[in-house]
Amino acid sequence: MHPGIDNTMRRTAIISLHLALLTLFGACGGGSGGNSSQTSEISVATPTDTSNTETPDECLGSGAQLDCTFNHDGIVREYLLYIPESYVGNESVPLLFNFHGYGSSAIGQMNYGDFRVLAEEEQFILVVPQGTLLEDTSHWNVGSWTNASTADDVGFTAALIDKIATDYLIDLSRVYSTGMSNGGYMSHQLACLLSDDFAAIASVTGSMSPENFNACAPTHATSILQIHGTEDAVVPYAGANWTKSMDDVMDYWSTYNGCDTTPSVTALPDTNEDGTVADLIAYNNCINRVDVQLYRMNEMGHTWPEPSRGWDISGVDIIWRFLARHSLNGLVE
Repeated sequence: MHPGIDNTMRRTAIISLHLALLTLFGACGGGSGGNSSQTSEISVATPTDTSNTETPDECLGSGAQLDCTFNHDGIVREYLLYIPESYVGNESVPLLFNFHGYGSSAIGQMNYGDFRVLAEEEQFILVVPQGTLLEDTSHWNVGSWTNASTADDVGFTAALIDKIATDYLIDLSRVYSTGMSNGGYMSHQLACLLSDDFAAIASVTGSMSPENFNACAPTHATSILQIHGTEDAVVPYAGANWTKSMDDVMDYWSTYNGCDTTPSVTALPDTNEDGTVADLIAYNNCINRVDVQLYRMNEMGHTWPEPSRGWDISGVDIIWRFLARHSLNGLVE
């Protein structure tokens, strides 16, 4: 996904095009940081073709990671499937969806928000779907700037759960979703519209569109984690007419889940000693012991935080630790 140094001019052109798309549509597939260690994740993979076809479902590849296709409503959809070597098929395991950002790709997200080491250590199956094209740009249909889309991404996700649970032994009480930017919006949408299938979700630099916010209809108390930078210029922390603010998102989920009105605010350790401190904003005493939390990443831009990118926290570690505590039946003891 990262061009070599001998392709510097080509990389610069790709980044310029990507930034133009961000300005036009207000979302992205990778991220840019808010400090001196900012990172830009650019995907140049060709997204899925949405033409109608009857191509058979299949998974190709060797080892743990498979490139798969799946027919949904006559459209070939693509996804990456990571089956850890620790999976032996004699007991059910959790399933984690990881959705890429606007204009990005499944392989870009597999590398950018990389859960593969944790999948091996914690024994869960990882699925990274590929979005369809909207005006030649890969996306998830979440309303707002994607309103022109006709993709049934919620139906596709539901069908994919059924497909994977047919092929592997999945604990259907422990299906989770996360994602970057547009993929974070998709995760919130699944908590709203596919609530019966998802125990908990986590969004990184995503939010809720006004359409999703107004139509949200979860069926059970649901744990929600949001990680967002205060300097995010792509999906603004304070919201805009096309996207809800972090305060709106957290107020919705904390109210729905019956949490305390006033959250606790904890400053996180400045582990890299750069003078920038993140805050954990936690809404406590929620129904059925669910959690509603916001990691307010002060001075961070549109980035998936990891220590290697100059931040105090590992988004991957925090997300899995948060999600893994919850099932549709309550806390995982």
